[in-house]
Amino acid sequence: MPPLEAVPPSNRPDVWANNAAPCAVRFCIQAEAEADVLCRVLNLFALQQLVPRHVEVLRDDDSFSINIVSDEQSWHRAQVIGEKLRNLVSVFDMTLELDQPARSALTG
Repeated sequence: MPPLEAVPPSNRPDVWANNAAPCAVRFCIQAEAEADVLCRVLNLFALQQLVPRHVEVLRDDDSFSINIVSDEQSWHRAQVIGEKLRNLVSVFDMTLELDQPARSALTG
């Protein structure tokens, strides 16, 4: 049997918005604190060959607050991912917004 070869990840083109520039987007998710929630949330990015720039998770008793910043997708693709996040059973709230750069980065 031949050895497995690593396949380099490729950016998956957004065929519905192929002229759209990538944008930084923040996904703010509220979900039940269950063992598999983080894997299911991050899997939606992995299926699109996206690696988030920033992931933050805080647990408050029986809920998670998850913030994910991703800057490799178009706004259209971010909306599609957002709808898929909303459809996860354990997610009870999800907001999507453009991620604004830090003010110090703008002035510095």
